[in-house]
Amino acid sequence: MTKQLLLLLTITFMLFSCGTKNSIVSNEKIESWDRFHYPEIHFVNKAIDTEGASIYERIVPDPQQLIRVSILGVVKTLYWSLEDSIPAIRKINYTIEDVKGISAKGGGVPEISIFYSSRWVEQSAKKGGDDKVLYETAGVLYHELTHGFQLEPQGIGSYGTNKIFFTFIEGMADAVRAHNGYFPATNRKPGGHWLDGYQTTGFFLEWLTTKDNDFLRKFNQSTLEVIPWSFDGAIKHVLGEQHSIETLWNEYQNYLTNINA
Repeated sequence: MTKQLLLLLTITFMLFSCGTKNSIVSNEKIESWDRFHYPEIHFVNKAIDTEGASIYERIVPDPQQLIRVSILGVVKTLYWSLEDSIPAIRKINYTIEDVKGISAKGGGVPEISIFYSSRWVEQSAKKGGDDKVLYETAGVLYHELTHGFQLEPQGIGSYGTNKIFFTFIEGMADAVRAHNGYFPATNRKPGGHWLDGYQTTGFFLEWLTTKDNDFLRKFNQSTLEVIPWSFDGAIKHVLGEQHSIETLWNEYQNYLTNINA
């Protein structure tokens, strides 16, 4: 096992044994995570003869352990305790495949599948060696696992039929990834729109933890409490009626402009 992986696993375990970085939770809730029911993890390397798969195997000799640690990081970012409405994922099929793209999650409760591209591993290695691969692998894993464990908006259609639904799903996945330190700070730049999804929305949602340390948890929970769901309705539900999605987005843009000046 590389020193980098040992460091990553050790730091991650320490962080999430104590709660996420911006959280203030009771000892009772921290201890309750000891009873978390991990899904069965079925890992298959389907790209054995590729350079990317060889790199992955070398720096991640125990993929099941990395996945378990990442699962705990994700659920602790999205929920307060085991008493919350955490989707009951009971099996995760994780594969390394020689395909285009980066990664994707399929399926739903109780069984999901995630593939990770060996070609993306190769590209990451060319850009920054083992450290870059490890950083990117963990970050992509956080994003895809969030899709398995996050809640979904109600009363507004589906991922494929409603842009707001899509934006929530992809924005929250990148917000969880960013909140746990798996995006370079240089990726956060002014511009775009809060409905763009992915990093543009994700960095914005993560920034809103400056308004409320538990924002990501409360925003996730709002899908059960704001029906039909909307960004503005959820913002008001979590932060108060005095706030709106537009005014907070404008404030965020001003913040980014100032720090990038």
